[in-house]
Amino acid sequence: MRNNALKASIICSIILVINAQSKTDHLHPLPPFSCDPTNPSTNTYLFCNTHLPINKRAHDLVTRLTLEEKISQLVNKASAIPRLGIPYYQWWSEALHGVAVATGVENGVSFNGTIKAATSFPQVILTAASFDVNLWYQMAKSQTEEAIGVSLGDDDNNAEKVEEEEHIKGVFTLCKSMHQNSGSSRGGVRSDVSPGTTPHNLSDSENEAEVDVCKTYELVYINLKVIGTEARAIYNEGEAIGDSFEGGDLKDGHLKVSACCKHFTAYDLDNWKGIDRFTFNAHVTKQDMADTYQPPFRSCIEQGRASGIMCAYNLVNGVPNCADYHLLTKTARGAWGFQGYITSDCDAVSLIYEKQKYAKTHEDAVADVLKAGMDVNCGSYLANHTKSAVEKGKVSESDIDRALYNLFSVRMRLGLFNGIPSELPYGNLGRNDICTPKHQELALEAARQGIVLLKNSANLLPLSKSKTKSLAVIGPNADVSKTLVGNYAGPPCKTITPLEGLKSYVKNTNFHQGCDTVNCTSVDTSEAVQLAKSADYVVLVMGLNQDRESEQLDREDLVLPGEQKSLIMSVAKAAKKPVVLVMLCGGPVDISFAKNDPKIGSIISAGYPGQAGGQAIAEIIFGDHNPGGRLPLTWYPNDFIKIPMTDMRMRPDPSSGYPGRTYRFYQGEKVFEFGHGLSYSNYSYNFVSVSQSKLDFKRLFTADKLENSGYISVSKIGLESCEKAKFSATVGVKNEGEMAGKHPVLLFLRHDHQHEHHGSPIKQLIGFKIVSLNANEKASVEFQVNPCDHFSRANEDGMLVVESGDQFLVVGDQQYPIIIDV
Repeated sequence: MRNNALKASIICSIILVINAQSKTDHLHPLPPFSCDPTNPSTNTYLFCNTHLPINKRAHDLVTRLTLEEKISQLVNKASAIPRLGIPYYQWWSEALHGVAVATGVENGVSFNGTIKAATSFPQVILTAASFDVNLWYQMAKSQTEEAIGVSLGDDDNNAEKVEEEEHIKGVFTLCKSMHQNSGSSRGGVRSDVSPGTTPHNLSDSENEAEVDVCKTYELVYINLKVIGTEARAIYNEGEAIGDSFEGGDLKDGHLKVSACCKHFTAYDLDNWKGIDRFTFNAHVTKQDMADTYQPPFRSCIEQGRASGIMCAYNLVNGVPNCADYHLLTKTARGAWGFQGYITSDCDAVSLIYEKQKYAKTHEDAVADVLKAGMDVNCGSYLANHTKSAVEKGKVSESDIDRALYNLFSVRMRLGLFNGIPSELPYGNLGRNDICTPKHQELALEAARQGIVLLKNSANLLPLSKSKTKSLAVIGPNADVSKTLVGNYAGPPCKTITPLEGLKSYVKNTNFHQGCDTVNCTSVDTSEAVQLAKSADYVVLVMGLNQDRESEQLDREDLVLPGEQKSLIMSVAKAAKKPVVLVMLCGGPVDISFAKNDPKIGSIISAGYPGQAGGQAIAEIIFGDHNPGGRLPLTWYPNDFIKIPMTDMRMRPDPSSGYPGRTYRFYQGEKVFEFGHGLSYSNYSYNFVSVSQSKLDFKRLFTADKLENSGYISVSKIGLESCEKAKFSATVGVKNEGEMAGKHPVLLFLRHDHQHEHHGSPIKQLIGFKIVSLNANEKASVEFQVNPCDHFSRANEDGMLVVESGDQFLVVGDQQYPIIIDV
């Protein structure tokens, strides 16, 4: 299991669990699925009675188990229970941006059977740069279909023998999508697999789709609805009714997939200067916890209705996340109403005793996590030590029953105890639903929409298809297909590298790698320069790869590796015309030198764009696609590394020179700011109408309910008054250019500067919408603004408050003042 820690790398998880019947069933005494209707004994089990509520079914199953059987279910490789006809169950595989190889996971997806590949979509950070909610939904839907197809359609995956009396039947737990704020910018793989750096506050309305990137990205996937991260399906009398962009109401809690949000909580460090995630104690203020670290998880649960949470390795303020009763039970289950299962990250429970020294014995560690509210251990620790914990009186059998009730409830909600899978909804999906032309076209479209044009001096791009007679392509990332797919990926259906994409436009295209590898310790400048001198135009494809951005490897700088900068500058100086620089990377890189060099005419941020990334890059360079992506995180200068990754504070501290983190609070210099992104068209904005210009909360309350302190708590305002305070803002947008384009409109709230010392953000994204406009076409987009959500901040006690004073709605260079009186 990649050092037993692979599962730690992804922020929000998709759990897709389908049992498929094997062609070798007759060789094994166990059925390939629970509640086999051909087995007469199942008729006597209440847990097989689909007419009963799931809570009764789960309770019945748990009461039938022996202590040993119960303990065997507390780990990700849940043992079979032959006497009840329940097969082995594996909770873990990977699906961050497409169904992935679960390296080292026994009986996980291997692609060694009849299915050899799956559609590889762009890495999460690039997908988020599209700011296109409908695109996210389509990707979530496609990945869900392919995951089911792999589960049901691969003979080897479905029939592999685990032990003599156990075999897997396509039972997969697919980890999907990051659910954390990548505030440090150096977080190795964390920057790649996160949707960005905007958390933010919650909305009580299901219609508030456009709140921010992280929250919205995660909830589209969760809901297969308007907002999110994971997909859900809704069964209604045998039919799926919720598998649509608009979503629907859950019926009896049944699921097609089960969403698991992770990593809970304040998890942003892997391995930095000898400090690792396994022992790191994150010191987080109540203020930052309330309005940065916790809101994504709360929205994942309250609005996304996620049915899973993964607790992270690290400690927060001295308590391991997986042993934190206040976090898991009082907050998630109590305050937020979470109903589902809580899993540890892989081997996280063992760390509580063995490395963190929080528990005094193995049995104490088991007791700590089960009593805190954790249900299943990724790893074998609970299987090894729970019986001893019971015998020593550290754990009661009721503690185990509580966990099992949650685990079996989710499996039942997924239909795993409803009989023959092929006769249930989605049972017809198989290998023909993987790598379909539709899914591959969607992967290309996602890359097109997410790629960000950072610089385009003198309108260098797009290049002319007819006038460009020769092209030089230089760089270590130009022709390496593996780099395109990034981390946590499976074998793609096919790949198109940047070199291959560009060759399809210019027959006379010549290539030189320039550096030996991305690390660029050996560089052949002379040949690269000679090639650059001979071509009409030069495209440099540089950046990072998984050698520089991966799990357990945080970056210690923000510059290009080795001699890349030297190569770029030498080639740019020698070229006939300004060059095009393409950056493949997940996190930010300080390329200030390129931003300020007139010989580098255009810069493209292409992230890790997935299997079709090379084609998308070429289409943008030659004008067959008008770029519209916008950065979902700040690109910091290299000086930012002076801030220790262990410093979890969001807000700046002028007295010590600490500049803060993320676009919401960072007060230092930027290479490129959050939301930056150019197009081949210019877009202008104006505020067409805003239904409120003054919010007078005083009128809502009697004098004795107000603190008279310049602010009022959101809890005191109350849900009903918050609903009344909502208003609409309509923004006019015009495409001033000559090309049609798809354009994300970002609506920010900027706080009056006088409030900055109270810890208010400099600005924060409160809405985004996509418009598609032809040349010179106009459109209007309407945003719903919720002051209790969008205008609030956390005070030092972690209480959300709304302050008196002037605040401003901002879109582009336009702003609209809002006066708040409390």
